[in-house]
Amino acid sequence: MAEDLVLDTAIRDWVLIPLSVVMVLIGILRHFVSKLMRSSQVPDAKIVKEGQLIVRARNLRAGANFIPPRSFRARRFYFSNEENGLLHVPKGQAPNPQAQMFSDPNMAMDMMKKNLSMIIPQTLTFAWVNFFFSGFVAAKIPFPLTQRFRSMLQNGIDLSTVDVSYVSSRSWYFLNLFGLRGLFSLILGEDNATDDTQRMMQMSGFGFDPTKSLGAEKDSLDIVQHDWALPKFEQRAEAVLRKILS
Repeated sequence: MAEDLVLDTAIRDWVLIPLSVVMVLIGILRHFVSKLMRSSQVPDAKIVKEGQLIVRARNLRAGANFIPPRSFRARRFYFSNEENGLLHVPKGQAPNPQAQMFSDPNMAMDMMKKNLSMIIPQTLTFAWVNFFFSGFVAAKIPFPLTQRFRSMLQNGIDLSTVDVSYVSSRSWYFLNLFGLRGLFSLILGEDNATDDTQRMMQMSGFGFDPTKSLGAEKDSLDIVQHDWALPKFEQRAEAVLRKILS
């Protein structure tokens, strides 16, 4: 049977709160250090153009029902026809994003700097937590959990009799590491340098491929069913007036 523990308030004051504050401060420091290490480079005109094309095509899909059918068909043909459509990319002309990334030394250097700014602070912080706070029961979750969460919430505590809802200091570090993304988005904005998930995807080679985005937007535009909303406005207005007058 799981045992109930009485947590000392000193653990809250000297372990839980300092660990959370240090993680937030390190994340903010990483953001500004990454901005300082980032080299200034002119954005690729082709990538900017393709991004603007995707935005224009999405706006067309969003407001398709507010233009006449003939105008919508003309715009859709302008974007997605197979000969010279703006969203159509021939198969032989599709660039390889990984080869394009490694051919640019500035891009490879920026990625290496970003990876260093992610790995070094995490390694030092984990060593600090493991040395000073190892073995502490830092907090308790106010709802019951199953045994599957024990390995995630009680990392560093080898006691099977402790209830699963108790969180060790090492597990609290990992929860802060992957759970402060929303807080950093509020403090630093959506495009911040503390998103470790995006960094890991970049390290794995999953870069942005504008060709796939153009193809996906072309397919989405081709399947749009146009229904002009203007002829129905008079009927809706009439129905609303009748409800008001009745």
